[in-house]
Amino acid sequence: MIKVSELVKDFRLTKQQIKESTSNERIQRAVDHVSFTCEPGKVFSLLGPNGAGKTTTLRMLSTIFTPTAGNIEICGIDAVKEPEKARSKIGFLTGSTGLYARLTPNEVIDYFGVLYEVDKSTVNRRKEKLIELLNMGDFMNKRIGKLSTGMKQKVSIARTMIHDPEVVVFDEPTSGLDVITAENIITLIRDCKNQGKTVIFSSHIMSEVDLLCDDLAIIHKGIIKFQGCMESFRTNMIESNLTQEFIRIVNT
Repeated sequence: MIKVSELVKDFRLTKQQIKESTSNERIQRAVDHVSFTCEPGKVFSLLGPNGAGKTTTLRMLSTIFTPTAGNIEICGIDAVKEPEKARSKIGFLTGSTGLYARLTPNEVIDYFGVLYEVDKSTVNRRKEKLIELLNMGDFMNKRIGKLSTGMKQKVSIARTMIHDPEVVVFDEPTSGLDVITAENIITLIRDCKNQGKTVIFSSHIMSEVDLLCDDLAIIHKGIIKFQGCMESFRTNMIESNLTQEFIRIVNT
């Protein structure tokens, strides 16, 4: 379960940014009093155009950023006051996760198992399952620097899931990937949902959103413009398709 209440994030502008700005503001508000709830066993989609505050919000949920104001509760833990405790419950995957080029997938996954204090036998059991699910068997002992983008993303997924997190955040995880790898990720998201995990999924691909999500929120300029269940979104659409309806709401 994730509960977000009146979340705010301000960034102090650099001297260059202030110089290039048309106003005299020294602070930019990226997220403006955002509130929503994500429930276990459901996929919640947070959508928004580039620069909308979407990724900033997800990074606050994942304890990478500290909120300027507001509350975040992860599995009953105050993530603002106890970020390390909350972090143990979270798996966070983006489309641009860095990996150690000189290590192998086996070494990276084992390393993150140690970081999360998962015993070796459990790591091996979970790793075997992920290798099968993501079809990683052919490159587990190759250096990551020699792997393709899709292979690297699979390694990122495995390290994200190795501690069996209760909450999983997918920030545009299929961006730039081939169809087969993207489908592997879609399968993983469904698997997380079926296991009763709390899943947040962000994507620019509306067909993926339509396929996966139960509830959604649309954010633009740091403000929530729509929030509700996917069924209600479809039923009350004014435009003829999901993409056009998304654009309409953002521009309203």
